[in-house]
Amino acid sequence: MNRFWANLRRNYEQGRISPLLIVGLGILLAVVLFGLIGPFFTDATNAQVGAVRPRRPPGGDYLLGTDSQGRDMWTLLIYATPNTLKMGLIAGFIGVGLGTVLGLIAGQFGGWIDAVIRVISDSLLTVPAIAILVIIAGNIDRMSTFVMALVVASLGWMFTARTVRAQVLSIREKAYVEVARVNGEGPWEILFREVMPNIMPYIVASFVGTVSGSILAVIGLEALGLGALEEMTLGNTIYWSQQSSAVLRGYWWWWGPPIVMIALIFIGLFLTSVGFDRFANPRLARR
Repeated sequence: MNRFWANLRRNYEQGRISPLLIVGLGILLAVVLFGLIGPFFTDATNAQVGAVRPRRPPGGDYLLGTDSQGRDMWTLLIYATPNTLKMGLIAGFIGVGLGTVLGLIAGQFGGWIDAVIRVISDSLLTVPAIAILVIIAGNIDRMSTFVMALVVASLGWMFTARTVRAQVLSIREKAYVEVARVNGEGPWEILFREVMPNIMPYIVASFVGTVSGSILAVIGLEALGLGALEEMTLGNTIYWSQQSSAVLRGYWWWWGPPIVMIALIFIGLFLTSVGFDRFANPRLARR
């Protein structure tokens, strides 16, 4: 434990752990705690349709007012935030996991395997992702948060695969990798002992970026009415406010709070991504 804190302090003094990373992680931690602790202080039934009086402005009884369906917006926000984060995390884990595996295999073994993976990833990168996601989501009979995450993850692995492949191609030319090869280590041993530890910061940075892109794609699909409409999510909250013409009617508390929460999530993810870039690339930390 002492070694961990010593390494953490040394990285901070060297500029690799930047204030941006600390602020970004702090914002994300606050959002996560909001979704985890909030349910202990609210009644979940108030987020159900018809639970409270509809169209009430923010006040003492309802901190963020109620919507046209008779739902308490404060309670709805508490339960919608973790559901949106969950979809982004699932899509991020699946997309980065698949991209990392394919990138490692392509970079380490090369040949026809590398060619096939590279052609597939490069081809999918040219396809307008939102159009494909709309087609897929529009043809699924019953949408759920997990299925929604799978749909987004299906087109979220290509950039990670290209990044990991490029890093593997660079690392496999290093002197210590050649020494390990001469000492009798096989391709898989080299991959997991020599290559993987050196690309972990890039994988983490890619994961943060993929989660951000996944949440954006999920919210976009939900705002179009292609999400799991029965689920409490930030995107669905915006969708129902659109259906009720909240902007034109001046009911800002129907769409304002979820937009503010979405903005906080993206600011936190952006700052965290920039901070991890500085951690993964020492040249950026020295600037």
